Amino acid sequence: MSVDNDPVAFSCTEIDVLNRFESCRAHHIKAAVNRTGCSGFFVCGMSAPCCQHKRTLRSNAFQQPPKAFSVDTESAFVKGFLRGGSMKLNAIAQRLKLSESTVSRALNDYQDISADTKALVRKTAIDLGYVPNTHARRLASGKADTIAYVMPRADGQFNASFLGELMAGMAETLTARGWDLSVLVPRSAEEEIEMFRKISRTRHVSGLIISRTLTRDVRFNILRELKIPFVSHGRSLDSDAAAWIDVDNAAAFTDMTAHLVALGHRRIAHIGGGEGYNFAVQRAHGWRDALEQAGIPVDPDLHEEAELSYAGGAAAMQRLLMLANPPTAVCCISDLVAIGAMRALRDCGLVPGREVSVIGYDGLEIGAWLESPLSTMKQPLQSAGQQLVDIVINMVENGDAPQDHQKLYRATLVRRGTDNPPVADWPKRLSDNRHSVTTIPGGNGE
Repeated sequence: MSVDNDPVAFSCTEIDVLNRFESCRAHHIKAAVNRTGCSGFFVCGMSAPCCQHKRTLRSNAFQQPPKAFSVDTESAFVKGFLRGGSMKLNAIAQRLKLSESTVSRALNDYQDISADTKALVRKTAIDLGYVPNTHARRLASGKADTIAYVMPRADGQFNASFLGELMAGMAETLTARGWDLSVLVPRSAEEEIEMFRKISRTRHVSGLIISRTLTRDVRFNILRELKIPFVSHGRSLDSDAAAWIDVDNAAAFTDMTAHLVALGHRRIAHIGGGEGYNFAVQRAHGWRDALEQAGIPVDPDLHEEAELSYAGGAAAMQRLLMLANPPTAVCCISDLVAIGAMRALRDCGLVPGREVSVIGYDGLEIGAWLESPLSTMKQPLQSAGQQLVDIVINMVENGDAPQDHQKLYRATLVRRGTDNPPVADWPKRLSDNRHSVTTIPGGNGE
């Protein structure tokens, strides 16, 4: 279905993590998607009750920009509004013997203004009680005070826990900076590109956040051609000239695998995802590199591709357990895949972390509440959400070059109990229980 269909919009600011997000946010996102044919929805960045208690639905919010975008920027009203009402920019300019233009550029952090001048202007502005009105500035320039996050297309349902933590960070920064967030939910690559083209025509969104990058991601070139400011959560081979933040996926899986080697494991499996995703390729490389550095031959039988879901992890673990020489430890591409793998172990009469060590990835809080708390490589999702919003807003407001915003950070190991030395009688414990492995139903995730 095309994005021309009217989506349903709802206001909500308290993006809860885990339990509230799982029960409340996932329900309403799903409801919005189901009702609209998967076009998009709107999340307000300002204070509002949680959608568990109050929802405000309105149609046609996605594609119609506010009429205020046509405001004449030369009008006396707008000039006064931009200058903070009674406190004029010229008051600061007169005190410092600077031009109003210089004062304005200093307050807006333009790079052609020295750091000393910026500091002096800002101190004087505070002394005089001046507060720049960024909303009015965007109103006058014809720019929307909304950015859009493109919901990643998953193999089925999206992962509410992953998105909950990421969007909690987005909501915090959006609220602080007075912006709103439009969440786009494309059902196909073609629909996603059409959404971009519509944004280019209507300009009802000033910037974009994309994620789940492909190894070769055409979205980077398309967005550049459409002149839409964007930042990516994740890199691609096409992202050299783009703004992005990313975790060092290869280093994370090198660290994870090296940790298991140090515990004494030699049969270390890897459950990965689709090779088309750049993060999946990087994580597989990290696993192989760690084994090679330890002098352990890479057994192709120990590499499994899985759907990024509970069920996908369970199915991959089942196949690994059927090997003549099964693994003693498993590195999983995500916590959801790891949870599925742990279920397959229990269905076979095994205890995750005892017969087979399991380490996930993402650091989702839900892993700490499992019967066998899941060890994981934690990436700072909430902080990532904050940074993504800051970057794209700075690009829109200040004209920052995309190449100035490229940041790589490392994941950290969180040991909760499913990473232990191998047991002496493995795989003898497995032989009598292989027949009991069953496939579990599961939802898909990040």
